[in-house]
Amino acid sequence: MNRRGLSTMHVSLKFSFAAMLASAAMLPFDGVYAQGAYPNRAIRLVVPFAPGGISDVLGRIIAQRLGTSFGQQVVVDNRPGAGTTIGAGIVAKANPDGYTIMIQDITTHAINATLYSKLPYDSVRDFTGITLVAATPLALVVNQNLQVKTLSDLTAMIRAKGGQMNYGSSGNGTILHLAAESYRTSAKLEMAHIPYNGSAPAVAALLGDQVNLVFATMPAALPQIKAGKVRVLAVTTPKRNASLPDVPTMAEAGLAGFDLVLYSGIMGPAGMAKEVISRLHAEIVKIIGSTEVRDILAAQGAEGITSSPDQFGKFIQSEIVKLGRVVKASGAKIE
Repeated sequence: MNRRGLSTMHVSLKFSFAAMLASAAMLPFDGVYAQGAYPNRAIRLVVPFAPGGISDVLGRIIAQRLGTSFGQQVVVDNRPGAGTTIGAGIVAKANPDGYTIMIQDITTHAINATLYSKLPYDSVRDFTGITLVAATPLALVVNQNLQVKTLSDLTAMIRAKGGQMNYGSSGNGTILHLAAESYRTSAKLEMAHIPYNGSAPAVAALLGDQVNLVFATMPAALPQIKAGKVRVLAVTTPKRNASLPDVPTMAEAGLAGFDLVLYSGIMGPAGMAKEVISRLHAEIVKIIGSTEVRDILAAQGAEGITSSPDQFGKFIQSEIVKLGRVVKASGAKIE
């Protein structure tokens, strides 16, 4: 995948009224063209998460710079709740004119497609992928009081405790839950699951000795890691993270094949005009490729990545299959 407009149609005022009608009749009808060059008014960027998380941070970075580039306001609309299905549902049902888009992540599409027995939309058919924008690992963190220094130490302790240990997550079926379940099943361990309402509350529970370990998002984990309040044992990505260069991956730490990345991307409703997709794609790729934005993302433990719309669509389909297996193995289900 790559790391790296809409043409304006003019009608001469010298045309006669009849000629104008004839010219208009020859053009394919498109709401975008009918209203002028895209964009000519404010764009809504739906964030199906509460403010403060990595998706909200990403959404605001993109919205601010996209607005400057387009010369139109890009309004961030936080619509959290119901496991991101509220925000995603708004976008799925929106007019595909390019004025309603969303930032999504691995939860909104790859996980929810299997987690929910019934969704009010189709995770593939009802959306248009524009580009991936970032990849973020999860960090396996434990309380400093827990007498383990490596993943092997932790695995041995969990086995020795025979089901007495537990882990926190950001809720049933979330990426944090599935990461811990992937670890538990791969290492054949017994642990209790304690769900919280977000990664930050789960890390707070870890600090308070209410849980033994958490696979935390980087924005929630990094400040506590740097302050020495929690101990990080591994990251979930196939390669090490630049923010934690001395921390091994789960695979390096002994769990071969472990690969779980929190991907984020920009999507719109199905049926968007190719010209609008191309305009959005080009501008967002430019934003993510800038040194300034890459540095901002790195401070959040994230890596800027981009893709073609077609690559993004195929990626989502493959992640639905991959994460579907993990969801089923975890037993998580929402009716």
